Amino acid sequence: MKPFERISNPREIRRRLRLNQQEFWSRVGVTQSGGSRYESGRSMPRPVRELLRLVHIEGIELARAKGNDFEVVSHLKATNPRLYYRLRKAASKTNGRKK
Repeated sequence: MKPFERISNPREIRRRLRLNQQEFWSRVGVTQSGGSRYESGRSMPRPVRELLRLVHIEGIELARAKGNDFEVVSHLKATNPRLYYRLRKAASKTNGRKK
């Protein structure tokens, strides 16, 4: 998924991850009621879409990321996706998680 690409169905993403609305939306700084509105079809602002993509699709923990980290990740993924996925796999093994 490209940065700022439209996320058509956040409810489906949430259900695939088996999270309730509170868990899912709080990770991107959105209230449960706000998330419910997005899931019901309300237009989602670009920053919220990008946070949703980074956190729930790319698996980046916001508490550990810095502003320029997002730029580097986006650039690396666009210019060298094979290296990006190799690094992501190596990092997840280092952190004790498998993806």
